[in-house]
Amino acid sequence: MTSHPRTHRAVPRVSEPVPPPGTGRVPVAFVMPETTFARVFDHGDLAALHASEAIRLIADRPLDPDDPRDAVLLTEVEVLVTGWGSPELDAGRLDRMPRLRAVAHSAGSVKPVVDDDVWSRGIAVTSSAAANAVPVAEFTVAMIVLAAKRAFATAAALGSATGPVDVEGSWPVVGMHGITVGVVGASRVGRAVIERLRAHDVRVLVSDPYLDDDEATLLGVTVVDLDTLAVTSDIVTLHAPLLPSTRGMIDRHVIGLLRPGTTVVNTARGAILDQEALADRLDRGDLAAVLDVTEPELLPPDARLRSTPNTFITPHIAGSLGNELRRLAENAVRETIAFAATGAFTDPIVPDGFAVQA
Repeated sequence: MTSHPRTHRAVPRVSEPVPPPGTGRVPVAFVMPETTFARVFDHGDLAALHASEAIRLIADRPLDPDDPRDAVLLTEVEVLVTGWGSPELDAGRLDRMPRLRAVAHSAGSVKPVVDDDVWSRGIAVTSSAAANAVPVAEFTVAMIVLAAKRAFATAAALGSATGPVDVEGSWPVVGMHGITVGVVGASRVGRAVIERLRAHDVRVLVSDPYLDDDEATLLGVTVVDLDTLAVTSDIVTLHAPLLPSTRGMIDRHVIGLLRPGTTVVNTARGAILDQEALADRLDRGDLAAVLDVTEPELLPPDARLRSTPNTFITPHIAGSLGNELRRLAENAVRETIAFAATGAFTDPIVPDGFAVQA
């Protein structure tokens, strides 16, 4: 997920003195906007870092790699904790941190932060993508259940109804029992959605070129191509990363294959689907859409999707918000301590898989 505006929370400073260099502890620093730091991390996170015998926290505030006043401190850092809004770690900034060995990103996608130079210098990388996948998967499954029950369409119909709303007569399929859910992308979120769907009496199909039959068997799903998924599924939920190969992948052809009554759920990236083609199909009245992401993220006032029937749009709320941010902070702190203590992250991002991640 990308970042969202969040409510500012003041972070109390930890009064414990910072151990001096030469104690054998790994120097750690935050590099992110003050607003992100205050929203994600709290007193307990700083206390946990200070309490670790493996860590020397350089400062109880984020440092700025472009501020000469922080330059001396950054020459010491070996592990960097980044987050939403952190600057890209390009060659120039990395040169100012000659001892840097690892980056622990306290958000989902690390692509806005990690430059090719990070990989070429052998710097270890991890993120809180797994922690951020939890609320996205929870939100997605909630939307699938509500969409299957036709909650959005019937709520809209109720607004202008003068009598009872004929739910069963209006849609070919109503309810979760025995439906087919098509998952596009066996990503972290996609797999988390699949895991949660096991609690429901549904069949799950997956379209993902990187998912082999053995993995599919372990997940309890059936691998199919995208066209087969489109013509077979009652609900299609999108969880593929935005790559050159996935931009517009849910195109007019795929949208045309969807059966009447199908719902498209998108909590991935707006640019994965052709919004004009989707709007055309929604205008026919035989398709529904639940969109937490759009392209652009803030649709212009005259965007067609703002007025198409059977369309439910939320402002990119599936990812971590409010108290869900605690998972991100706790994950970043845990990974930072693990690297300082052992020299390795417990959940590292490998360069070979970086290109196909969200």
